[in-house]
Amino acid sequence: MILHQPENGYCYNSDTLFLYDFITNFPIKKNVLEVGGGCGVLGLLVARDFKINLTTIEIQKIMADFVIKNSIKNDINLELINDDFLKYNFNKRFDYIISNPPFYNSTKKSENEIKQIARYDEFLPMKQFFNKVNMILTEKGEFIFCYDAKRFDDIVLNLPKPLKIIDVKFVYPKKGKDANLVMIRAKRHAKSMIKFHTPIFNFDEDEFSDEAKKVYKKANTLSVKE
Repeated sequence: MILHQPENGYCYNSDTLFLYDFITNFPIKKNVLEVGGGCGVLGLLVARDFKINLTTIEIQKIMADFVIKNSIKNDINLELINDDFLKYNFNKRFDYIISNPPFYNSTKKSENEIKQIARYDEFLPMKQFFNKVNMILTEKGEFIFCYDAKRFDDIVLNLPKPLKIIDVKFVYPKKGKDANLVMIRAKRHAKSMIKFHTPIFNFDEDEFSDEAKKVYKKANTLSVKE
């Protein structure tokens, strides 16, 4: 999959590709919403592999334009909404909502506005984000997303009922390091117990781990900066 991205803006990274791989463990179908599309990579990969009706909402006009360009380039249909997720009034509910949201809460920020909006949670606060997701999911809808692993307790505290966590997978930079990403699947009115998946390590010493290589090969993306 060829993906055009801004030369000086936010570009997708391994977080999104690991989340894509995590999502493919589940039977994704029907109406799917991607929140915070960036260049569109996550939603387009899922739409490539599953028969879905994809909607992507992206607040930044420059990135929304890349979503459209990449959807055309890869011959994948989607509905693009260039608006603020928290303010937009959706006219339908979704069976799945997927997202690699801005989740950093550091005060040390990039001077690049495109990168700031894509990375920092002041632009999509966790509690408001989760509440809006809960509102627009179908009765048995699912929410699959990733977040900073250090905020796992905040995720549990802020996830509104009837959403319930049913799958969790942590990502580690390498063995001996703390987890830096957590991927979560939550479902409305779920009754099953939580499944903790085998974690993934991005690096083995100074090279990508075999697990990570499999994910990158599966995603099969090529980034074009412009």
